[in-house]
Amino acid sequence: MSAGSGVAPSAEDGTRHRLPIRTLIAASIGNAIEWYDWTIYATFSIYFASQFYPSDSPGLALVKTSATYALAFFFRPLGGWLLGRFADTQGRRKAMLLTILLMAGGSAAIGLLPTYEDVGWLAPALLTLARVAQGVSLGGEVSNASAYLAEIAPPARRGRYSSFFYISTGSALLLASLLGALLAAVLDKAQLVDFGWRIPFLIGGVLALVGLWLRRTLAETEQFEDNKDKAAAVRWPLLVTLREHPKAVIQLVGFTMLSTLCYYTFFAALTPFAVTSRQADPKDVFLALSAGTVVFIATQYPFGALSDRFGRKPQMLVWSAGFALLIVPLSYLVGPGLAGLTVVFCVGLALYALLSSIAPAIMSELFPTELRGIGIGAWYNITVATFGGTAPLVITALANAGYDTAFFWYVAVAAVIGFVIVLTLPETNRSVLR
Repeated sequence: MSAGSGVAPSAEDGTRHRLPIRTLIAASIGNAIEWYDWTIYATFSIYFASQFYPSDSPGLALVKTSATYALAFFFRPLGGWLLGRFADTQGRRKAMLLTILLMAGGSAAIGLLPTYEDVGWLAPALLTLARVAQGVSLGGEVSNASAYLAEIAPPARRGRYSSFFYISTGSALLLASLLGALLAAVLDKAQLVDFGWRIPFLIGGVLALVGLWLRRTLAETEQFEDNKDKAAAVRWPLLVTLREHPKAVIQLVGFTMLSTLCYYTFFAALTPFAVTSRQADPKDVFLALSAGTVVFIATQYPFGALSDRFGRKPQMLVWSAGFALLIVPLSYLVGPGLAGLTVVFCVGLALYALLSSIAPAIMSELFPTELRGIGIGAWYNITVATFGGTAPLVITALANAGYDTAFFWYVAVAAVIGFVIVLTLPETNRSVLR
C-alpha cells in the first residue's frame, strides 16, 4: 500500500511482489482474536461449566455449557448476513472494525460474569447473551477478512496472501493452548474452577484492543470501491446468490462442512473428550495441542505458495482424502500418554493446513465482488453453525452414551462428501477475481 493512499492496491495489476506484512497481519488479526476467544471457551468449559449451571451434576453442566456454545453458532449466519451485506455496501474495513469491537465486549463480559451461586439462573442467561454477541461478530469476521485478503492479492499470489489468515489464527490458538498448559501447571483443579478460567477471557479483551489499533489504518480495497454502487443496487442479495450462483453455494457448503469439523475436532472438541472420556492428563493434551498448532502455523505459507504454483484443487483432494482415511485410526491414539496425543494433533492439523492455508482464496473466488461478503458470510456460517457449533455437544453426548468413536466416523463420512464436492470445483489459481 502506498504511503498516504486511501485505497489498497488492486489485486489485478499483477505488479506487487513484496508481501505487505503489516497489512496482512492487520487484516488477519481480528479473526485470530475471535478464534482465540471461541477456542478458550471450548477448552476451558470443563472448568467453568459448574460455575454457570448447578454443580450437583457436572456431566449435565458440561452438556449445557456445550449447548450454549452451539447456540451461539446459530447467530453466526445472522452476523454473516448482516455484516456481510454491510461489508459489500459500506466497505470491508468498516465491517472488520465493527466485528472486533463486538468480540472484545463479549470476551471481557464472560471473564467478569457472576456465577450461578451468586445470581442463580441469571448467570447462564448472561453467558448466553455474551456468546450471542460473539456469534454475530464472528459471523461477519471470517467472510469480510477473507474477502479483504483476496481482493488486495495479485492473482498469482492469492494463496500466499490467504495463508496469513490462519498464520495469525494459529498463533492465537497456540497462545490459547500454551496458556492452558501454563494454567494447568501452576493452578490446581480447584483454582482453575474457582478463578483460573477467567484469565484467558480477560486476556482476549486486551488482545482485541491491540487488533483494533492495528486495523485503524487499513485502506479500503479497489475492488470494493469499484463495485460498491453495483452492490448497493442488488435487491435481495442472498436470494441472488442462490438464483445466479447455486453451484458456488453448494460447493461452499460441501467443503465447509468438512473444514469446520476438522477445525472443531482438533481445536475444540478433542481436548475435553481426551480428558473426560479417555482419561488423558490435561497437561499432556495441552502440550500435544501446542505441538500440533506449531505444525499448523509452520505449514500455512508453504501450502499457500504451493497452491499458487500447482493449484488449489489437488491440495483440497489430498486434504479430504487424508481425513477420510485417517481420522478413525487417529482416534484410537487418543488417551493417556503424550506420544500418542502428539501424533494425533500433529498429523490431523498438518492435513487441515492443506485447506486452511487457501480457504479465504477459495471462498472469495466463488462469488463476484458485489456478493462476496454476503455470499461467504451467510452460507459459510450456516454450514459452520450446523456442523461446527454442534461438534463439542455431539462428541460429549456420544461419549456419555458409550459411543466414543462414533463422532470420528461422522467426520470420516463428511470427508468422503467433501472429496466428491472438491471434484466439481474448477481450478482457480492465478484467475482474476470476478
